[in-house]
Amino acid sequence: MASFPRRALALLAGTVAAAATLTACSSGPSASTSDSSYSPPDANISANLTYAVWDQTQVKAINANLAEFAKKYPNIKVNVDVTPYANYFTKLQTEASSDSLPDVFWMNGPNIQLYASNGKIEPITGEVKAGAIDPKNYPASLDQLYTLDGVQYGVPKDFDTIGVWINKALFAQAGVPIPSQDWTWADLQSTAAQISQKLSSKGIYGISAGMDGQTTYYNTIFQSGGSVISPDGKKSAYDDPKTAKGIQFWTDLVKSKAMPTIKQLTDTTGDQWFVSGKSAMYQGGSWARSEVAAAPVAKDVAVLPVPKGDQQATVIHGLSNVVAANSPNKQAAQALQVFLASKEAQQQQGDLGAVIPAYNGTQDAFTKSMPGVDLQLFLDEVSYAKPLPVSKNTAAWNTLETNLLPDAFDGTKPVDAVLKDLASQMNADLAKE
Repeated sequence: MASFPRRALALLAGTVAAAATLTACSSGPSASTSDSSYSPPDANISANLTYAVWDQTQVKAINANLAEFAKKYPNIKVNVDVTPYANYFTKLQTEASSDSLPDVFWMNGPNIQLYASNGKIEPITGEVKAGAIDPKNYPASLDQLYTLDGVQYGVPKDFDTIGVWINKALFAQAGVPIPSQDWTWADLQSTAAQISQKLSSKGIYGISAGMDGQTTYYNTIFQSGGSVISPDGKKSAYDDPKTAKGIQFWTDLVKSKAMPTIKQLTDTTGDQWFVSGKSAMYQGGSWARSEVAAAPVAKDVAVLPVPKGDQQATVIHGLSNVVAANSPNKQAAQALQVFLASKEAQQQQGDLGAVIPAYNGTQDAFTKSMPGVDLQLFLDEVSYAKPLPVSKNTAAWNTLETNLLPDAFDGTKPVDAVLKDLASQMNADLAKE
């Protein structure tokens, strides 16, 4: 999968300012008003395209895709522009404000509404009407992320769900049985506490986690029947008692010493606790496969689905390839977008181990990439997955979550008090969108 910084928590603080910047340079919050018709261009069309991405590890697979694309359109030259995630959206913001966006570029769920609502991204309405792209070929929960006011702007190129990676050797050391796949919150809490107690002299904890929404607390919020934001994107749901129950889950884990403290997890990330053999479990994304497989603990690894709360749920997220609304090479750019969305291209991405492709039926290579580890569960979780919560300026309230929730997790302040404050400030930000 793509590198860890693609998670919701890793959104740049600078993206908050992007809302004002993009709005200022936009003619209004409506979608692109350009001609939405599409027909495949002539094979001899000539163009020079820029394709902007943020993950160097995927470039090999991207180049393989482009080699196949060149067989169809030999006169379309594509320059792959790689910008590390830490700078990607800052750069994109600058390009958007000066109407110089790349022809085709990666977009994620937390930012799609901001760029789409300011008319910066070309809808895929024409491609869908022409039959060049069929949204039914991708998980419906992912398609929702790239649709705004009934208009779709892209289809996912890949996806992530969340699981619990386990170190079987540490379970054996602690003499604690490995839970079954139908485990519950109570099973995880009990198992983690037992391991922490029995291996405390070695500095080993039962579980570690990233403590960001996508990998941890959004999952438990959904599992407790709560939500993060109202369906219309206008109100925070952090003041819902069901949402509070999903936050309390993590507070209880820290309090029981089943998990490192929030300060410890800030100093050393949850994945590092796991791959260094200092936690027996790690709740993280399917993208952790690459890091886990390369670590010494790989020989002892298994994976379980996220445990069930009041209901079963996991967060799903995936990237999309989008076309700049003002691209001077729009027809060629759309041809590349269509190709990258195809079964052929996504199968190739999956076979090269770059991602879990989003196109239904192209994920076998991922499931077989760690023999003996049941990676199929990440695909099975799609049936009950919930889209990553987003709005038109997601980064604003992501920042609030990052700043306020640690006080709830480490017990510095009561969960209800923190969530009341978070809901109030989040509502103020949502009112500005």
